[in-house]
Amino acid sequence: MPRIGSSGEDERTDGPLIRFNTVSYSYPGANRPALDKINLTIGRGEIVGVIGPTGAGKTTFCLALNGIVPQFFGGEFFGSVHIAGLDAIETPTSRLAQLVGMVFEDPETQITATTVEGEVAFALENLKVPTPEIARRVGEALKAVGLTGQETRHPANLSGGQKQRLSIAAALALSSDIIVLDEPTSQLDPIAAAEVFAILRRLNRENGLTVVITSHASEELAEIADRILLISAGRIAAEGPPETVFAAIGMLAEHRVRPPDIVRSFEVLARNAPAHGRNPPAARPVTLAAAKAAIKANPLTISLSAVPVETRRDVSKVGTALAVEGLTHIYPDGTQALRGVDLTVAHGEFLGIVGRNGSGKSTLVRHFLHLLSPSSGTVRVAGDDIAALKVSDLAQRIGYVSQNAHAQVFCDTVAKEVGFALSMMKRPKSDIDVAVSRSLTAMDLAHAADQHPMSLSRGDRLRVVIAAVLALEPEILIFDEPTTGQDWRGSLAILEMLQALNGMGKTVVLITHHLYLLPGFVDRLVVMDGGKIVRDGALRDVFYDGDAMEAAGLVPPQTVRFGQHVPALRAARPLGPDDLTAMLGACVEIA
Repeated sequence: MPRIGSSGEDERTDGPLIRFNTVSYSYPGANRPALDKINLTIGRGEIVGVIGPTGAGKTTFCLALNGIVPQFFGGEFFGSVHIAGLDAIETPTSRLAQLVGMVFEDPETQITATTVEGEVAFALENLKVPTPEIARRVGEALKAVGLTGQETRHPANLSGGQKQRLSIAAALALSSDIIVLDEPTSQLDPIAAAEVFAILRRLNRENGLTVVITSHASEELAEIADRILLISAGRIAAEGPPETVFAAIGMLAEHRVRPPDIVRSFEVLARNAPAHGRNPPAARPVTLAAAKAAIKANPLTISLSAVPVETRRDVSKVGTALAVEGLTHIYPDGTQALRGVDLTVAHGEFLGIVGRNGSGKSTLVRHFLHLLSPSSGTVRVAGDDIAALKVSDLAQRIGYVSQNAHAQVFCDTVAKEVGFALSMMKRPKSDIDVAVSRSLTAMDLAHAADQHPMSLSRGDRLRVVIAAVLALEPEILIFDEPTTGQDWRGSLAILEMLQALNGMGKTVVLITHHLYLLPGFVDRLVVMDGGKIVRDGALRDVFYDGDAMEAAGLVPPQTVRFGQHVPALRAARPLGPDDLTAMLGACVEIA
């Protein structure tokens, strides 16, 4: 896709394409800077991965690349940012938008058109690109992100992941010199996420596209990035090639960043080798391909005296919390999202539901709250047909956190938001205060009680919604992608919180694309594809069912793929680094 400029001029310079010179920035009213003394250059054709904990300043860094910070937000700005020789503070954002394509973390904030093709064409029409050229670019961009055939659908009827891909297509269609992506794959399934990273790499190699991408997807960044920036507390805490930054496990842990699973797995092997009189593996590969090469060059022999036994709790006699039978749902536009689904969830079960974008996961769980009505089939909650229950009654029995958590936030302080439903139920103020305090503490939000929820990061807003749900103390909890936008420690904290609630007897249903988080938490995994349940079983069995996973468009965690490659691990079937640690504790030989 050729580059478009408003006048055909070329902003190419001999120096760096992007330059930050001692940049500090504070939002209006903020008591600390979002960016603090940033000095950085990015060359033409680089792919730069930006990592860091939630709230570190990564999004602000991205917004400074096209002048939105500070031109739109105001605040205090020091230093300078230059893009292709243009001052990003003085150059109008409309001009910078032709050089820097932007994909925000939340696709809802940038979708305005009423059709998919109209959304991709919108900016091109405003730039007065000829109609035939618009048609060509729209087709290419939609094909690149896997949305061919969806041209006439309304964006509101797309899944969260499909909306994210639509935003990426709109940015690709501009054919900018630079594309900046803020968590672009946070709502995508593993296959779709891999395709996006592959698209960016291809465009980089073939067209010289400069890519700046923030992400918690460390495995994918390790595969495509030329350089990694670790931003923490508004500063660049580390910078270097992926092989250096991602191998620094201790440093990453201090900054709440998850290294690739393969790095942690090799660290486990290194820690256990001396106990068995063997030299630890010298390599600390950061990609799966490098790990396979290391094993091929220096074969690893592991003999396990025992294979971990699954410890799923027996929930066969405790009754049914949720059940659907023959459930079918057809949306008004004719999309058949569910096709005769049968599912039973026992009281006290921790169920994971996974599947590619558009497989029907969110549609299924929305039926439990009667937010959608079946086209055919039945839905029961604790044996009661939902057709006979009010939505308000269901809300007190089932807590639901949607993947668009910002749509559930409307109060002017975090504390009011968390206590709102309880106040509507006329609970005593003292009881509300206790419940709010408990929920805020559980979600590490006590410090933000008096802040406006919309002033928080997307990840923190999600935690506000979870806190509000917990305050109601429902018996059934349904979470639709709760770890979206969270850093590693934040994601683990959410899963640990769900596990604790499950341990108290609550039924937990979790929808997620982050498969690496599931080991050690869920009792059972359901895989959906094409509106049907295509696999249902224990986590280890499902993850190592390669045919079922591939057919459903899913990629198992990196350690699982490594375990499938190493003969000695193939029978033991490790799920992750922690699982591998438990296995090696029973090792009789490691070499």
